[in-house]
Amino acid sequence: MKKIFFILITALLTIGLAACSSSAGTNASKGKADRKLTIYTTIFPIQDFTEKIGGSHVNAQSVYPANADAHSFEPSSKTMVEMAEGDAFIYSGTGAEAFADKTAATLKDQGVKTVKAAQGIKLLSTKEEHAHEEDEDHDGHEHGDKDPHAWLDPVYAQQMAKNIKDTLVSLDPDHKDEYTKNYESLKKELQSLDQEFKTTLSKAQHKEILVSHAAYGYWEKRYGIEQISVLGLSASEEPSQKQLENIVKQAEKHHIKYVIFENNVSSKVSDTIRSEIGAKSLTLKNLESITEEDAKNGESYVSLMKQNLNTLKTALND
Repeated sequence: MKKIFFILITALLTIGLAACSSSAGTNASKGKADRKLTIYTTIFPIQDFTEKIGGSHVNAQSVYPANADAHSFEPSSKTMVEMAEGDAFIYSGTGAEAFADKTAATLKDQGVKTVKAAQGIKLLSTKEEHAHEEDEDHDGHEHGDKDPHAWLDPVYAQQMAKNIKDTLVSLDPDHKDEYTKNYESLKKELQSLDQEFKTTLSKAQHKEILVSHAAYGYWEKRYGIEQISVLGLSASEEPSQKQLENIVKQAEKHHIKYVIFENNVSSKVSDTIRSEIGAKSLTLKNLESITEEDAKNGESYVSLMKQNLNTLKTALND
């Protein structure tokens, strides 16, 4: 089915590009100096970093609507045609976006620059990530070999920002100095964020959090916390009855008082566990996409990550 979808998309792109040839000529006649780059992106951090580094020279648009689940989203044919008119398509390349690799291949054939923002990052092995679960006779969830949520690590976010900066420079070398300056400013913010996470989480009274979605393995590796997850790396990976029993045991063993949900993932199973152990609810933002309210408020990767850190402070110190 997906193969047929992408064959149709390729045909639509060819028609769409032919229809847009006259408008492309008009854009070219404006001259390179006053034309903004149009960059299509996936997850929110890529859009945010592209906007911050690109400044007034770049128009960055995420293909995700508010509260989209990165693992299951598929772009419409209209969106694909729009993406084919852009200068570049930047996606994480971590495996988070189910549609992205095939879409990138299709767009590349149409002359669009395609970039994996996480290029050069060593993704966390799920076997390593869930070793503590195996030690405690926990089955774990069945999923891929790598955790795709690398953008939640502020250190890896710096690498992603650099890859985005390099992309903009390659597309528009005339503004290299400005892109580099903006990137250096963003890098300092991300370094400060990393230090804030280290300092805050090192002082936590305990290390365990109970989350609805296993998106936080990079925080385990970087900052020493431990996630006990109800769903797997994808929100469609629900636990077996035995796994549910083990999750409840773990929660009771560690005296966990909160179940942490996400703005773009709903889970009746997680809510059942919350009721079972008498826990309260908190919310973390996995930053795959953001809410309409956060967009309206002009929230950034850094500001939302600081909100996440405040949530962790509550969960780990009560």
